Amino acid sequence: MPEDEPFPWEIGIYDAHCHPTDTLASVADIPQMKATTLTIMATRGEDQDLVQQTAVSLSAKTSQSTTDRVVPCFGWHPWFSHQILDDTAQPTAQNPAEHKFAHYASVLTPSPADDKPFIDLLPVPKPLSELISETRNRLQQFPNALVGEVGLDRSFRLPSPWTPTDVENRDGQLTPGSREGRRLSSYRVKPEHQRTVLKAQLQLAGEMNRAVSLHSVLAHGRVFEVLKELWAGHERVVLSRRKRDKQRDAEGAVSDDEDKTPDGSQSTKTSDLNGKSYRPFPPRICMHSYTGSVEPIRQFLHRSNPSDVYFSFSKLINFAGSAEKRVGDVIKALPEDRILIESDLHVAGAQMDELLEDVARQVCQLRGWELRHGVQVLADNWRRFVFG
Repeated sequence: MPEDEPFPWEIGIYDAHCHPTDTLASVADIPQMKATTLTIMATRGEDQDLVQQTAVSLSAKTSQSTTDRVVPCFGWHPWFSHQILDDTAQPTAQNPAEHKFAHYASVLTPSPADDKPFIDLLPVPKPLSELISETRNRLQQFPNALVGEVGLDRSFRLPSPWTPTDVENRDGQLTPGSREGRRLSSYRVKPEHQRTVLKAQLQLAGEMNRAVSLHSVLAHGRVFEVLKELWAGHERVVLSRRKRDKQRDAEGAVSDDEDKTPDGSQSTKTSDLNGKSYRPFPPRICMHSYTGSVEPIRQFLHRSNPSDVYFSFSKLINFAGSAEKRVGDVIKALPEDRILIESDLHVAGAQMDELLEDVARQVCQLRGWELRHGVQVLADNWRRFVFG
């Protein structure tokens, strides 16, 4: 593939995961971008409404009839999962503010029970039931919206509280709520609490039949365990070729109903009291900026798994330093119909376009794809991931 070959933007370039609402001023640059559609993530309280507003404003302005400039995604990131109060096991009608100290003392490790000033500076936690209700309403407003960014993270530590100097020097163009260069504290969110928040959002995605963009840092095994728990009892029944041939001989042509998958496996569904079909897990999952090795992907792609799992790659995360050799092996090992690209960037515009072009070219080179063919494959994969 010649390095100077013109990039075929006209085929369609789709960013599977990005954060333009983290730099709100850059949203105005999206209509001028070369990329076709951005799949934009919400991560915390400050940007759920911003993602929604961005989708509304750009959908109104676009002249495209089949594809909007953005696909909104609503979810709560594991970095902010401590801000969620689990009221599902023991609902309470009391003000969440009354539970603030006990909540943070229990979900953070080491416990900040002796660090009241730190807890005082944290927000009043949001009940998990409220988060799920709000997210459900947003998904209902946007029929093509995804759930994201959600997941597990074993390495993240909470940033230290804002100092007066931090406040004075902060970049006003950035949406509040992120680290913004602050020093990290010693506190982490307990894995079991992250898991509770993740599982509730995955179940909502199943209820609403929406795909999910999933964050996993040093937690691929734990993510798989959560998915396996949700998949239990719904695994696809994978028939051997010999058994499929016998079944065809006995019954004639196998029917093409909605419960038959392309590989000949049978999928299962659950019905609620009203007879409406649903599954307690998302139909499609994207492991965003996947940093794991080849071996875990075999688990995620097992034919009995009832969710279709995709893997997306970014220039910023996957093609930096020592990670580049590993990601090359992974991309070469993946089925071609499960590969996505993303920028994972916090600012829209020319830089995002540049990152998307770079990662698309690198994926094509690793796979040995002719550029136009590879870009078409990546576009088809994104449409199948988002729309099914």
